[in-house]
Amino acid sequence: MTQRIQDFLRARREDGPCLVLDLDVVRENYAAFAKALPDTRVFYAVKANPAPEVLSLLAGLGSCFDTASVGEIEMALAAGASPDRISYGNTIKKERDVATAYGLGVRLFAVDCEAEVEKIARAAPGSKVFCRILCDGDGAEWPLSRKFGCAPSMAASVLERAHRLGLVAHGLSFHVGSQQRDPRKWDAALKSAAGVFRELAERGISLAMVNLGGGFPTRYLKDVPATKAYGQSIFRALRKHFGNRIPETIIEPGRGMVGAAGIIEAEVVLISRKSQDDPLRWVYLDIGKFNGLAETMDEMIRYPIRTPADGDETGPCVLAGPSCDSVDVLYEKTPYDLPVSLEIGAKVLIEGTGAYTTTYSSVGFNGFAPLKSYVI
Repeated sequence: MTQRIQDFLRARREDGPCLVLDLDVVRENYAAFAKALPDTRVFYAVKANPAPEVLSLLAGLGSCFDTASVGEIEMALAAGASPDRISYGNTIKKERDVATAYGLGVRLFAVDCEAEVEKIARAAPGSKVFCRILCDGDGAEWPLSRKFGCAPSMAASVLERAHRLGLVAHGLSFHVGSQQRDPRKWDAALKSAAGVFRELAERGISLAMVNLGGGFPTRYLKDVPATKAYGQSIFRALRKHFGNRIPETIIEPGRGMVGAAGIIEAEVVLISRKSQDDPLRWVYLDIGKFNGLAETMDEMIRYPIRTPADGDETGPCVLAGPSCDSVDVLYEKTPYDLPVSLEIGAKVLIEGTGAYTTTYSSVGFNGFAPLKSYVI
């Protein structure tokens, strides 16, 4: 937690759970990506945290933007990005949304099947397309396999179809899984991408770009490699599979850009047990799955939690949210150790929450207000 966040929380007026995000950390992270992969363009994944202050900062630093909807495209434009710095990276798009994006000047679109190619050919003629290929996401704490992408063996046909319909078959993309803690996982995906490049070259179509996706992690309870290690590993894999003809590359950091920049302050609402001899305490917070902590689903993301009683004896707890929904339990399969002396009303700090929290917060489930966000 930065000193700036500490000072803000000390001075803030009580108004329920909130996220506080420090822009200085975002600025440092952008510089780290630019240094680790100097020949790669950064396309910030807007979905991670679309706060206008974050987008404006990144636009001013020269970042491009990966967007998933017309709404996110409009946010990036409002932040100062020109249309040529925006990718419509969602492979699932309504044709009218493709047309709207095209009207706004966007010319770079993701696809993973011929039906999507045909939509873009009709609604965004002459645009560049890149085909997402399947990647198993092994080793990622939040895998992104199956829903997006096609088999590498199919990608060549998808891009050839795009070429035949007058689009620019621009390149390929993949995603090794969100919160990927192994920098070597880009190697197999780049091997597959190089194979598709060769196959299309044999068909007379030259691809120009590889979108390396996101996956760059934030430190939660486990240490993660430095950004530099990812850059070195990715560059080695590019040289290994593409030789001296390395294509244009882009990355789509989201969590790795803003995750560590944010802290959620929450309050302990209740501490109880389910029976007199139950060894587990149930600790209920005023924030849960529906208020921004959706990534605790299946306990995939385990956030560091700091309390005023840190340093005291600890014991296992089930951690849950405040809503009247039985699935609003954060950690139960693997209980969370918290101080035995923790009391109702205590403030707790949930670290590494700058990404995928405000955007997952419901509008008002059970009448609880959406997660407040302060950008400093």
